Amino acid sequence: MEDHVTGAPQGLQDILPLSPLQQGLYFLSSYDDSALDVYNVQLGLDLTGPLDPGRLRRAAEALLTRHPNLKAAFRTRRNGDPVTVIPHTVAVPWQDTDLSGLDAPERDRRVRRLTDADRHTRFDLARPPLVRFHAIRLAPERHRLLLTHHHLLLDGWSTARAVQELFALYAADGAPTALPDVRPYRDYLAWAAAQDGEADERAWREALAGLDGPTVIAPR
Repeated sequence: MEDHVTGAPQGLQDILPLSPLQQGLYFLSSYDDSALDVYNVQLGLDLTGPLDPGRLRRAAEALLTRHPNLKAAFRTRRNGDPVTVIPHTVAVPWQDTDLSGLDAPERDRRVRRLTDADRHTRFDLARPPLVRFHAIRLAPERHRLLLTHHHLLLDGWSTARAVQELFALYAADGAPTALPDVRPYRDYLAWAAAQDGEADERAWREALAGLDGPTVIAPR
C-alpha cells in the first residue's frame, strides 16, 4: 500500500483517511509552510517531587505504542488526496535540559527562551511523529515538561486524556497492562464516514448565517 502514497516510508502499520476536521487542519497548516503554524499546541506541565526522566521517556514511548495514531504523519496519494500514514516504529523526540545550576532570574529567562523556541518550531507534517517532549530540570525536585504536538493529532479533550495516560504509564514504568484496552482509532473514522455530511453542512450554514467574516485565530 506504500506504493500509492508519495514518499511513504517502509514498514507502515496503517494508512488511514483524514477525519473531516483533519482535512481542514491539514489544508490550513500546509498552505504556507514558511509561516508560524498556529496549530502547534504546547503544554507546559510543572512537576514537583522526585522525577526519573528515563522512566518518563519510556512512558512517552509506551503512550505512542498504545495509540498508534499518535505516531502519524500526513502525506498525499498520487491523486493529491492527503492520508494519514502510521509507521510500525518511530523514535519519540525527547530532549533533557538541566537548568538547576542557574540562579533564578537566568533560569527563568532560559526557560522562556526554550519554551518560545519550541512553540515556534514547525512540524514537518510528512515526518512522524508530530509530537515532541522536552524535560527541563529546574531544581532537584522541580521540573517542567514541555509537551508539544500538532493539532492534527490531538484536540483539547484527547490531550487531557493523553496526559493522564502518560503519568499512569510513568507510574507503571511503561507497562501496557496499567491501562484498559484502547478502542482503535479506525473505529472513530468509520463512525465519522457514516455520518450525513450534507445534513451537517446545512446545520452549520444555518448556525453561522449572518456572520460577516471568518474568525481570526492569530494576529494578522
